[in-house]
Amino acid sequence: MLFNTLDFWLFFAVVFGLYLGLPRRPQNVLLLLASYFFYACWDWRFVGLLLLSTTVDWTLGNAIAREATPAGARRWVATSVALNLLFLGFFKYCNFFLASANVLLERLGAAPAHFHLDVVLPVGISFYTFQSISYIVDVYRKEIEPARDPLDFALFVAFFPHMVAGPIMHSSALLPQMQRGREVRWSEVVTGFNLASWGLFKKVVVADNLAAIAATVFERRLGFRPGVVHLGALAFAFQIYGDFSGYTDIARGVARMMGFRLMDNFDHPYFATCITDFWRRWHISLSSWLRDYLYVPLGGNRGGTARTYRNLMATMVLGGLWHGAAWKFVIWGAYQGLLLVGERAIGGKHLVVRLDECRTWGSRLGWLARVLVTFHFVCLGWVIFRCEDERTLGVLVLRFVDPRGWLQMPPDKALLAFACILPVLVMEVFQLTRGREQVVLAAPLLVRAAVYLAGFWVFAAFGRFESSAFIYFQF
Repeated sequence: MLFNTLDFWLFFAVVFGLYLGLPRRPQNVLLLLASYFFYACWDWRFVGLLLLSTTVDWTLGNAIAREATPAGARRWVATSVALNLLFLGFFKYCNFFLASANVLLERLGAAPAHFHLDVVLPVGISFYTFQSISYIVDVYRKEIEPARDPLDFALFVAFFPHMVAGPIMHSSALLPQMQRGREVRWSEVVTGFNLASWGLFKKVVVADNLAAIAATVFERRLGFRPGVVHLGALAFAFQIYGDFSGYTDIARGVARMMGFRLMDNFDHPYFATCITDFWRRWHISLSSWLRDYLYVPLGGNRGGTARTYRNLMATMVLGGLWHGAAWKFVIWGAYQGLLLVGERAIGGKHLVVRLDECRTWGSRLGWLARVLVTFHFVCLGWVIFRCEDERTLGVLVLRFVDPRGWLQMPPDKALLAFACILPVLVMEVFQLTRGREQVVLAAPLLVRAAVYLAGFWVFAAFGRFESSAFIYFQF
């Protein structure tokens, strides 16, 4: 059941209508049943896996809290983390490691068996696995009390607006919302509906139109000339942003209408002034998870420069591998890690510049130059991320680093791409300069009416309603 389908909105209308008339605990029962139904619509066979994972982590979380010794608590933590990673590793990475082993054996002159398992990837497993791990670690660190009520914890794991593609919520931010009463306010319903509408616009108008352009390029239908590769990188950059941030906005909007607050996963990432700044703005929930539960436990920036660089590289490579079972994601993670290490090596703190700190035209032009340079590095990363196979990666990278490519893009497709990108850029410029997310709701009535009317007609005329899945569902 996709957010960009009529089925989902009919489902949500029924759930929301029932939700309004119930007290907290029956609300939680309703939401849990709705969440499992939502998940079963993808593949009912994996509901059992979700139930098993939830039961194990709820049980072990309470075992950690009861444990009298730190060593005993650590054993329960290790058990939970190992089981979660076992589930994730088997379903997501089993065939990747088997195929890699086969290639290695062939290169060593052996005769591999080419063993392969027909394993189906459970949708959302990367997200709910990481969220469950964060809960277990937070209980161990005594940052949160364990959930005594299994209903509250099950809803924390399976809450349907964000279970499939995040954001990955820290337990201290979301679990208490399951445990206390919630009030549905008209102002929050309006704000949530506005968020969800903008997210749906970014998905069906921006992302899905740009997807056709990106596919044309990366599937080699136009060849690999520099201008074509630059067009593909630009189209995919805003496709993945419109797609993923669109999903997040719909999830946040739907949750907000019911009285929940999910974190914003994006903070105008393409206005970052360096890669360090980009990763503070892009997929914030994953970035913060990797920082809190991987980078810091590895040692963070303690222990000297060499160890800091090692920890950064390990974190980003594993973060790349989290995105998918393919070497291109490992390469993409290593590329991001090298950029972060390079910025830290030159004292990268001064590279982070906020627009509101720029008081003169000269400083604003300097900010814009940094943004454009950073965006170029980000787009090179998206070329690695989007390539169809590693064999074409070298050619794509060489074509992209040719600076003439930006001026050689096919004009018809470039015009269509810029037309799709323009609404996002205009909205984000207003958000940046006004310092608030809900700039439309803060506008005068006539301006709001004009924006809504124009948005509706663009949505109806140019939206693609083929019910295409969101990109991050495959991760």
